[in-house]
Amino acid sequence: MEERQDITVNAGDIARLAGVGRAAVSNWRRRHEDFPQPVGGTASSPLFSLPEIAAWLRANGKSFEVSLGDLVWQRLRTSVDDLRLGDLVGRAGAFLLFLHREPGAWRDHGTRSLSRMATVTADLPGSPDLRLDDLALVGLIAELAAERGPLDAFEFLCERYVEAHSRQLSITRDDVAELMTRLAVQEKGVVLDPACGIGTLLLHAESSRGQEINETNALLSAVRVLLRGAEARIVAGDSLREDGLAGDLADAVICDPPFNERAWGYEDLAADPRWEYGLPPRGESELAWVQHCLAHVKPGGLVAILMPTAAASRRPGKRIRGNLLRAGALRAVVTLAPGGPDLWVLRRPNGTRPPSQLLVVDASEDLSIVEPAWRAYMENPEAELSGDSRTVRIIDLLDDEVDLNPARHRPQQGGLDFLRDFTDALARFRGTSAMLSDAPPSLELLDERQDLPTTTIGELAKAGLIAILQAPPKMSADEGPLPVLTADDIAAGTSPSGRTTLDPALVMIKPGDVVTTVLGTVRMITQSDAALGPQVTLYRVDPQRLDPGFLAGFLRSADGARIHPSSSRLDVRRARVPMLPLPDQRRYGTAFRELFALEDRLRETRTLGETLIRLGFDGLVDGHLRPCDQRV
Repeated sequence: MEERQDITVNAGDIARLAGVGRAAVSNWRRRHEDFPQPVGGTASSPLFSLPEIAAWLRANGKSFEVSLGDLVWQRLRTSVDDLRLGDLVGRAGAFLLFLHREPGAWRDHGTRSLSRMATVTADLPGSPDLRLDDLALVGLIAELAAERGPLDAFEFLCERYVEAHSRQLSITRDDVAELMTRLAVQEKGVVLDPACGIGTLLLHAESSRGQEINETNALLSAVRVLLRGAEARIVAGDSLREDGLAGDLADAVICDPPFNERAWGYEDLAADPRWEYGLPPRGESELAWVQHCLAHVKPGGLVAILMPTAAASRRPGKRIRGNLLRAGALRAVVTLAPGGPDLWVLRRPNGTRPPSQLLVVDASEDLSIVEPAWRAYMENPEAELSGDSRTVRIIDLLDDEVDLNPARHRPQQGGLDFLRDFTDALARFRGTSAMLSDAPPSLELLDERQDLPTTTIGELAKAGLIAILQAPPKMSADEGPLPVLTADDIAAGTSPSGRTTLDPALVMIKPGDVVTTVLGTVRMITQSDAALGPQVTLYRVDPQRLDPGFLAGFLRSADGARIHPSSSRLDVRRARVPMLPLPDQRRYGTAFRELFALEDRLRETRTLGETLIRLGFDGLVDGHLRPCDQRV
């Protein structure tokens, strides 16, 4: 694909298009005098000519190919500043919607057909004239639509836009969005989201209603929904202050509202009829969103709304929480992750007898338990549940605190469940602790200290024995389909717990890699299929010249290489490593691996011991256990 002369790219774009990390681009700029000079941007974020970059990469034998989608995206980014980029993407979406609805108009009449665009896309929010001024860009977008289809073309542009504005946009996790839809949408009908963002929660509905305070996001949301062939009405505006969907009642409401908003309209909305369960306190904007959602669902309809964990227990909101419980409106509170958010599921009262129990679920370790628990509760709200789900009597919750936090109502295990868990924990603890006696490696005690010639990590890297890699700058490890090994995982010795989106700049870990954190924790990698997380350094060795276990052991003991005695941060390039033949390295590496394994077993034994102790206390208190010498 021919690159336009006026299209620019930043360092991150170059890395993505060339399939390398951002560090590689920095190295090219530093080491190659003929690397293209910036043509714009700032000193900290320079912009380069795409044709010049493409020519340089090809001249230097680097793999580089600009797809039609990337060409359109870079043209969009070059056309306006970041503040107006969203509006331009939305206008591109409006044109794609026009192509979707009248595919023959552009083919037969070209740019002359654009006169009909306002009429064809009249159901989009915002300006009635959403045409693009750059006709060359219009032609590129039409080519992209012909190649991918209008929907896939716009989703590609949206994906790039979200990546470029990840810190400004709040996107509901895909797995959470799907769960909310499955819980609240019982059958075909109208689904409403009063804080719809860019439409994530409305994508699977056949008929949608939405409102979004940001006009650009409202436009993006509408295009995404309408390109799927759904019937939709999306309006721009502040849902709480200026309800653009007043009077609309949906079959289900799904919402991921903004949290902790102080200026949500407390003074102006004091007498609003939506506050059926009480005037939300000034600092409880989330309870205003809950009641707004209930006001927009039909009697008997369901609401699934994300809430901060504190909303389940904050004292100012206890009156509203109590009223929601008494009316039978609040049906379930689900912990989705440690620290939140929580998911509240509500049903607008329809005159039937409300349930006497509330479903509470701790799904912080496994979201798959939520839907079966909810289905069982819907079938019989009075039934007892097991595992990390339970029902709590509403009358027991209506105390001075009205604390709905699932952690406070951890279910007592039934006899069979407790017997299984206790015996399993006991057997695993005994098995793991029994292995400790044989765990230390065989080490020879020397009469005199052995001095070994040494070099530094920095010198080994210069010689090509070690590649030192780090995650891309500003990488997010909070959500996405790809696992991420974080610094906390390394410190705890656990599996990758972070999540991120696919990006060619990511560093993927491999078995045999050595990873360290800024605080000096060192671990050897035994599994792959995860990305390297922020604040973590990876060392990848040439196994024919350097043993990874040998390197890991000496990195672990590199206390003398710290920046200064009062610092806990490790200056890894100054860390010293003995210069030994590869067979000797491997002997040291074997010993170090056995010590690392012993450390893991001790950590596992401690964790199992803590579990066994907790179950022991719970069993004695709950009546599942008694001391062996106790008589009936």
